[in-house]
Amino acid sequence: MSAHELIAMGRVGVDIYPEQIGVGLEDVTSFGKFLGGSATNVAVAAARLGHRSAIVTRTGDDPFGRFIHAELVKFGVDDQYVTPVEGLPTPVVFCEIFPPDDFPLYFYREPKAPDLEISVDELDFDAIRAADVFWATVTGLSQEPSREATLAALEARGKNGITVLDLDYRPMFWDSAASATAQVQAALPHVTVAVGNREECEVAVGETDPQAAAKALRGLGIELAIVKQGPAGVLGVRGEESVVVPPVAVDVVNGLGAGDAFGGSLVHGLLNGWDLDRMLSFSNAAGAYVAGQLSCADAMPTVDQVDTVLAQGRVR
Repeated sequence: MSAHELIAMGRVGVDIYPEQIGVGLEDVTSFGKFLGGSATNVAVAAARLGHRSAIVTRTGDDPFGRFIHAELVKFGVDDQYVTPVEGLPTPVVFCEIFPPDDFPLYFYREPKAPDLEISVDELDFDAIRAADVFWATVTGLSQEPSREATLAALEARGKNGITVLDLDYRPMFWDSAASATAQVQAALPHVTVAVGNREECEVAVGETDPQAAAKALRGLGIELAIVKQGPAGVLGVRGEESVVVPPVAVDVVNGLGAGDAFGGSLVHGLLNGWDLDRMLSFSNAAGAYVAGQLSCADAMPTVDQVDTVLAQGRVR
């Protein structure tokens, strides 16, 4: 048995979310502080579902960095691969909350985010190769030395086990979409699962039509292509399986953590060998559950909570 069912690698930070909904930051009077960062949230989501997970990332050597370690331990995520970077602050992220679909993000990651300082020489390649699932993100490809480290980790896997690339394209982290495309194209041959929305698929493979995007990803050797289509649901294509699963109804509070809950639940389904319909339905329900909460990591559901959403047909 491997030490970790999931090792995720990528972004971490502290989410500073307003407690007043529907107003701009200039009018907010109080905030909540939460663990954040896409890859980190995926690791937390998988841990909440009962899996042995770890995160490879870096923080500042500061109070927010200590907060991240404490939160990871609280959530049951192995923090042994989380190291400090002298001279760089732990990133913080503010958002505004305008339900149901407007959540502007303000990233404070200057002069550089510590999670982009992950280097090849600090990676535990034995652990990365042994993990049942390895999860990487496109953001990790945006700058050196994280880019080299991410590609080295993907190559070390050798497409053994399940290797996921979260297409997670955020324009503010890149010089151009074209530079992101080049790096994604370098990473895709080393992964078995790719997941992203239509815009992220356009950056990855030049296609926004879900079926065309899935076909292009599969043509690059991806075993499972997942394309999120918003209100139209989620498309999954694997071998002879091709399904579209509708979204789950929810009164949205904050949609920012839904994709990460989906990711952690996708890992859960992959580890359990589920068929696409069951796996994507479960992942959609988990995403909807978190969309109905203010926080991201703190809101990640248990198996029982997701099953309740599925039984009720919506988040109540």
